Parts: sequence; structure tokens; C-alpha cells
Amino acid sequence: MLDVYLPIAEISVNVPLLVAAGALVGFISGMFGIGGGFLMTPILVFLGVPAPVAVASMAGHVAASSTSSVLAYSASRGVDFRMGGVLAAGGSIGALAGVEVFRWLRLAGQADLAVALAYLVFLGVIGILMLRESIGALIRRRRGEADPAPAQRRPALLYGLPFRLRFPRSRLYVSVLPPLALGALAGILSAVMGVGGGFILVPAMIYLLRMPAGVVVGTSLFQIILTTSLTTLLQAGRNQTVDIVLTGLLVLGGVFGAQLGARASSRFRAEELRILLALIILVIGLSMGLRLILTPDDPFVLLPAGA
Repeated sequence: MLDVYLPIAEISVNVPLLVAAGALVGFISGMFGIGGGFLMTPILVFLGVPAPVAVASMAGHVAASSTSSVLAYSASRGVDFRMGGVLAAGGSIGALAGVEVFRWLRLAGQADLAVALAYLVFLGVIGILMLRESIGALIRRRRGEADPAPAQRRPALLYGLPFRLRFPRSRLYVSVLPPLALGALAGILSAVMGVGGGFILVPAMIYLLRMPAGVVVGTSLFQIILTTSLTTLLQAGRNQTVDIVLTGLLVLGGVFGAQLGARASSRFRAEELRILLALIILVIGLSMGLRLILTPDDPFVLLPAGA
């Protein structure tokens, strides 16, 4: 059967199944420029891994898969390292806060509920918005209509903020405050949901910061590497919920899959990729949300005396 026992999760899992799941998520990570944790964490939960362990262990897998993808994107000059550094600086702050929030939720016995709610709310909203915009862009392209000029859609408030910095690779001159805030949000989500935050960062970098599409994916992945690596260390030291065996098996398949995904992304149009990503996000968010209302297989849990 090739099963292995996970010491922190305290369950046995099938090795080929986990490696294949890691490869699939790595492929999606490389194709869409996201960490892939939003997909892998629910899969682990469905396989019986406790939500706190799934969330904490996913950060390491996300970091490894993203590193593999960034190597492919940097070779084609598709990474804005300066913007990625600013995003990662905000992500570090968010990760520190998120790990403490996650620790409080775990000690209060509400971690599973918080994870499910976070997936339902964040993925549901982001998926609907992405699907709506992407379908509109696809319809305009088939009608031969031009997209609105980026200069007309730039948020004046964001571009009027102080502490501006030039980002030559992205051809931007914008305040560092919005990227820092976006990075902080990604850091919090990384700690609480076990995700890289790319499903929020990629749309925000395109529609808020107005970064060129050619550098968005690689830059998002570069930020994810730094943020999720820190999150893994913090979760291991503060919450002791990182299962190294689980992370290692996922990384084994994730690194290989990420390389294939980065190469496959060039074969699809941007609108088609965003529609597919939006549908995946919606399905995952709804499936996690259903766990809040469906009757569990075993509604009774025996606790030791005094618990």
C-alpha cells in the first residue's frame, strides 16, 4: 500500500497519492502564479489531516513549489524583484500577526471553523469578482472591442499616496504603501489559511497596481517564497503544527509539477486562464463552506476526562 505515518497529523496516508496531489497543485501554482495552498489545504482536510496541521504544513510546500516556478520565470525576465521585496516586507509583518491569531484560534478550539469560514468568504468573493471580470474581457475580445485604457482605470487615491518608489521592471512609480498592505494581507492569509495569497495578489497587482501582465505571475511567486518560508518557521516554532514528513512528500511532487505549469501557462490566453482559475477558486471555497452545514460522518467525539 506504500502508506506512511504522519507523526504530527497522527494519521497514515498513501505516499503515491500525496506525491501526485503535490504535483497537481504545483502544476496549478506554476500556471497561474499562485501558491496553490488554497487547493492543497482542502485536499488534505478531506484526506483526514487536521486543519491546523494542514494549514501549517502547506506553507513549506508552497514555498518550494513557488521557488521552482520563479526559476523558470526569472529566466525570461518575468520577475520584478524590487516589487516582490516590498510585498514580502509587508508579508513578513502579516505572517507574524497571522501566526499569533492562528495560535489563539487553535488554543480556543476554533481553528477548524475559522479555516472553513476563511475559505468560504475569501475564495467565494475573489472567485466571483475574477469570473465576472474575466468573462467581460473575453466577451470584449470576441466582439473586437478594446479593453479600457489602463491610465483611465488607475485608482487616483493609490497613486497619490506618499513614499513613492520607482519599479523599472514594472514601469511604475507608485507609493510603497499599497504593496506593503497587500503583502501584509497575504502574510495573514498564509498563516491562517495555509495559502500563498496569490489568488488575491495576482488580481490586485493587475487591477490595482496596474503592473504589466508579463511580470505579475513571477513577482507574485517571488513574494510567496519569502512570506511562506517565514510562516513555516513561525508555525513550527510557535504552534508546533508543521508535519515535516507531510511537507516533504508534497514538495517531492510540487517542484516537478510547478516547472510543467510554468511552461504550460504560455499556451493559454490570459482571459482563459483567469476564467479557469476563478472557477477553481469558487469550487474550492464552496466545498469548504459545505463542511459547515453538512452533517459529519462521525458527529460524536470522545474526549478524555477533564478535557
